[in-house]
Amino acid sequence: MADLAVLRRGLGAAVEVREAGEADAVDGVPARVVARPGTVEGVSAVLREAGRAGLVTVVRGGGTALDWGAPPERVDVLLDMTALDRVVEHVAGDLVVVAEAGISVRALAGAVADAGQELLTDVPADRREAGSTVGGALATGTSGPRRLQRLALRDMLLGATVVLADGTVARSGGKVVKNVAGYDLARMMTGSYGTLAVVVRAALRLHPVRPAHRFVLRTGPVEEVAALGRAVVASQLAPSAVEIDRPAGSEVATVAVLLEGTPDAVATRAARAAELIGGAPGEQPPWWGRLPGGDALAKATATLTGVRMLLETARASEERHGAGVALRGSAMGALHAGITVPGPEELGRVVADLRAAAPTPREGTVVVLRASRELRAGLDAWGPVPGLDLMRSIKEQLDPGRALAPGRFVGGI
Repeated sequence: MADLAVLRRGLGAAVEVREAGEADAVDGVPARVVARPGTVEGVSAVLREAGRAGLVTVVRGGGTALDWGAPPERVDVLLDMTALDRVVEHVAGDLVVVAEAGISVRALAGAVADAGQELLTDVPADRREAGSTVGGALATGTSGPRRLQRLALRDMLLGATVVLADGTVARSGGKVVKNVAGYDLARMMTGSYGTLAVVVRAALRLHPVRPAHRFVLRTGPVEEVAALGRAVVASQLAPSAVEIDRPAGSEVATVAVLLEGTPDAVATRAARAAELIGGAPGEQPPWWGRLPGGDALAKATATLTGVRMLLETARASEERHGAGVALRGSAMGALHAGITVPGPEELGRVVADLRAAAPTPREGTVVVLRASRELRAGLDAWGPVPGLDLMRSIKEQLDPGRALAPGRFVGGI
């Protein structure tokens, strides 16, 4: 294979390079060569040599979200990041950890747990259990239930070391909370699906583990649950998360409130929360932090008041199109939809209904993260995207040759 020979000549023995196998594909697009560097310099060398040969490179971490986004135009080199799996530095006193991008979220959590600290990525449990990496979580912009109180993963990112398409190593930000130099460049990598640069190292903000937690739950009619979730968010209870779960085809939904803190304070707030929503303390529900199943997975956002409309629209759309639409996520308005449909036409109609519930990007968006090629045919997976011209301009500046995962992101970026 010509690509394999070219890379081996350029890289020598510094990087493990092999011919791709059947399992080495990105959303159905087969790779030709797999390169697995173990250092930042190795990543730089792979991108430099691939660029010289006119090859397209796509990054793989744990492989738990390779079918998210859009399929790349092609995959000449699959860049396997799993050998960059070290904790570089843990400054417990500053609540900061510096880790390589190939370390699994689970392994990083274990590394900082002894200091009574945690990284609030809240990667979906499905992906976490399958080995989702820090780099993969950043590339897909992952966030979970506790984003409500302590913001998203991108807000935990203090700085990053990245490798540009031509092999240039660039650093942005720092490793202390007060250092924000170059912060925007680091943040730009979050949610870009590896189309701008390859994140090889990240400095992340940690939080102390709170000693006690309790859940309060209430199940009821969809519109009532939406109103109760909104009431808890607007209250003085300071919940860590307020999640809503509405199974496909159901007339009811469940609101689950997570309260964290000291034991006495949590007990008091839990009693108040139970009174507010007419619910009762309980165990963490089995669906907590997990993605809903279905033929397609979409991320739907809405305003705080628009969550009710989104839930009601899901039920109405099911009836019109013979579909199933499970909705799960934050009462603040960031939810995932698991959509089950007879075929591509019905998926398009369901997505259109959900988008109509929030008629402008300011009010909400619906992005299809995952669906088979057959279901995705003719579907605008991203929907209206503000600032697309700016995104294309950034892509042109950072990757003018479109050597990094072309087509994976919105607008064919």
